[in-house]
Amino acid sequence: MSRRHPIISITGSSGAGTTSVKRTFENIFRRENVKAAYIEGDAFHRYNREEMRRKMVEEAERGNKHFSHFSPDTNLFEELEKTFSDYSSTGTGKTRHYVHDEEEARLYDTRPGNFTEWTELPADSDLLFYEGLHGAVVTETVNIAQHADLKIGVVPVMNLEWIQKLHRDRASRGYTTEAVTDTILRRMPDYVNYIIPQFSETDINFQRVPTVDTSNPFIARWIPTPDESMVVIRLKNPRGIDFPYLLSMIQGSFMSRANSIVIHGSKLDIAMQLILTPMIMQLMDRKRRTL
Repeated sequence: MSRRHPIISITGSSGAGTTSVKRTFENIFRRENVKAAYIEGDAFHRYNREEMRRKMVEEAERGNKHFSHFSPDTNLFEELEKTFSDYSSTGTGKTRHYVHDEEEARLYDTRPGNFTEWTELPADSDLLFYEGLHGAVVTETVNIAQHADLKIGVVPVMNLEWIQKLHRDRASRGYTTEAVTDTILRRMPDYVNYIIPQFSETDINFQRVPTVDTSNPFIARWIPTPDESMVVIRLKNPRGIDFPYLLSMIQGSFMSRANSIVIHGSKLDIAMQLILTPMIMQLMDRKRRTL
C-alpha cells in the first residue's frame, strides 16, 4: 500500500457488473478532478484467444476438464503483482490491452483476440484503477491484495451470475445453453479456489440478490432487473462510516448487520457515490500530505 501512489482494485466474477462500477468511478474521478491510470484484468491473461483455444483442447486431451481463465496457469499473476508493486513505489508500471472486437481492433491496430505491446502507465496519474478478475488474489506465490489501498468486490449471488452468463454468451457469442453449462462446470474448481476467496480480502463488497425466482437459472427467460433486486453492501471495517446518513439518503435501505447495509437495486449508483467518494478523497488527501 502506498500513500503517495494509491491503488484502487475492483474485482469480480465474469459478468458481475464490474464495468458498470468502473463507470461510476469514472464519474467520481471526473467530478473530483482525479486523474486515474487504468489497468484491465484481461491484459494479464497468459494466452491470446487462439492460443487459449488450443490449450483448452490440449488440456482436455490430457484429461484436464477444468482448464479456465480463472487460474494461475492462464494468467500472469506475477506480472500483475509487479505492476501493482511498481506503481505503489514509483507511480508507474507496465500494462497492455486485450483487443476484444473489430471496433477495438481499429482503435489499437491489432487483430481481435490479441494483445497490444506492453507500455508504461502515465507518469502523472493520481492513482491506479484496476478492474478485472484478480484484483485481490492471494496464492502461495503472489499476494496482489496487499498492494491495493481500496479493494472492492462486485459479485451477484451464484444463480444470478449464471443467468447473466447464459444470456450474454447466447446473445453475443451464439453459444447454446449446453455449451455455456459446460463452460460453467469447467470453470467451477478455479472459481472456488481463486475467485471466491478474494471477497474475503476486499474492503467493500457489493452483492446483488434477485427478489424473483432464479431457482433454475438454466431456463430463466430474462435477467432480473435492478428493480427486481436488492444489493447487500458489506464493509470490512465500518469505523467512520455514517450509517444513519446513508440510511436517510438512500430510500428503502436498512441495516442487516453492524457492518452491512441493504439497498434497492436501482439505488446502487447513488450508494456507491455516497460511500466511495469520501474514501477516494481520503486517499487523495493522504497523497497530498506526502508531496
